Amino acid sequence: MHFPVGGKLFFGRRRTLKAVDGVDFAVERGKTFALVGESGCGKTTAGRAIVRLYKPTAGEILFEGADIAKLEGDQLLPYRRRMQMIFQDPYASLNPRMTVGSIVTEPMCVQGLCSSDRERIERARELIERVGLKDDHLSRYPHEFSGGQRQRIGIARALSTNPDFIVCDEPISALDVSIQAQVVNMLEELQQSLGLTYLFVSHDLSMVRHISHEVAVMYLGQIVEIAPTDELFKHMQHPYTVALLSAVPIPDPDRQGAHIVLEGDVPTPIDPPPGCPFLSRCRVSMPVCKGRRPELIDLGGGHRVACHRIAK
Repeated sequence: MHFPVGGKLFFGRRRTLKAVDGVDFAVERGKTFALVGESGCGKTTAGRAIVRLYKPTAGEILFEGADIAKLEGDQLLPYRRRMQMIFQDPYASLNPRMTVGSIVTEPMCVQGLCSSDRERIERARELIERVGLKDDHLSRYPHEFSGGQRQRIGIARALSTNPDFIVCDEPISALDVSIQAQVVNMLEELQQSLGLTYLFVSHDLSMVRHISHEVAVMYLGQIVEIAPTDELFKHMQHPYTVALLSAVPIPDPDRQGAHIVLEGDVPTPIDPPPGCPFLSRCRVSMPVCKGRRPELIDLGGGHRVACHRIAK
């Protein structure tokens, strides 16, 4: 997923921001796949491209074998019903001029899922109660609710089209700590009861360990390590993953490890380095890291890592 930025350079060429560059993974039905990394690494852009809020610059997005990256208009509409998104900011993602009932029923109207207004309202009432709110909330406006309640409304909206796949874009990062666990527990319950598949975008590694089945670590638009959750947290291999996990607090004084502070600057995605994207901050780099981008090496058991040190 590349974005043109600024004006043209010499010979008419434009600079390009490579927000997502060569990312490849699969999400198993009924499971939760987590994308983690620091701000600006491209994880949210990847999620938005997958549900076609962005049209990808190149590559494929395979949904049950069909490449939806090249579909447009009416061809894409059936897939939009089956893919939904829960946004990070519950204050900005809800239209302040619409009632909760209108917010939840709008996707049904677009998809033509209910034959009458009465049927849509009944469906909205069922959804709003399922996410822990009351049916009389349907006539209220978003500003009358707390952040946690607004996120529940966003979840009800995402469920309104009976989707199979939901991108959860940091759905708890804007909420109070006391509310975060409630929302995550609700997402898990909905997954079990409705058979949902999640792409969980987050920088909260403690929550990712709790909710996900598989984790991919992104850095500068690329995946540097990917593995089943338990395997990644027990046997992390990439220097960036090791640094990330060292920052996760452990509630046991006897198991506290040294926190790794990364030095150096993050390269700009407008002009990424030719070799390893993590080179400028890596403490174990080798000469080969400067000239050649590492590919994901299969370590077995679904664990892959992009690091010349591992490949050697």
